[in-house]
Amino acid sequence: MFIVTILLLLSLHDIASLVIATFVLWSLNVHKILQLTVRVIKSVFFFNMGVSLGYVFMSLWQHVAPWEYLVAINLKVYVLTYFVFLFFELYSIVQIMAFSKDLGHMTTIALSQIVSYRKSFEDFRLAFVSRGLRLRDKHPKFIARTFEFFLDKTIHDANERTLAMIARGFFS
Repeated sequence: MFIVTILLLLSLHDIASLVIATFVLWSLNVHKILQLTVRVIKSVFFFNMGVSLGYVFMSLWQHVAPWEYLVAINLKVYVLTYFVFLFFELYSIVQIMAFSKDLGHMTTIALSQIVSYRKSFEDFRLAFVSRGLRLRDKHPKFIARTFEFFLDKTIHDANERTLAMIARGFFS
């Protein structure tokens, strides 16, 4: 279903179809439209801005009106990203991968690592903020040690998870 819908959305090229697709997606989860839209914009803003500005400059240099294409391509990116966020809002990736025991285990391990790293990052951020520091005021060694912590954590966690997976019959 996911892949078919992605392919269907990728096949839409005109603005009217993309607008209809947007309304259909919005209708699937009305109470989260604003929340998902904010997440979509946060995740694609800088990339889309760079691509859009580059396209505008090149089009204007070639004396071609870029506006219709820009609206269509940015709307397509919005629709695709919104669909992905909506899909994973409605369905659990662990349940989707449950058809395979190995994929289910791997997904659970990956998600647990994401949660662990997010927690560590948030702890660092809060410690940094609580001391009233600004990044540009810090000595480069502080930044290097923070990255070193995450690198060491990554290597340690990878070794631990590899050993656990070997003990459970993976890689055999």
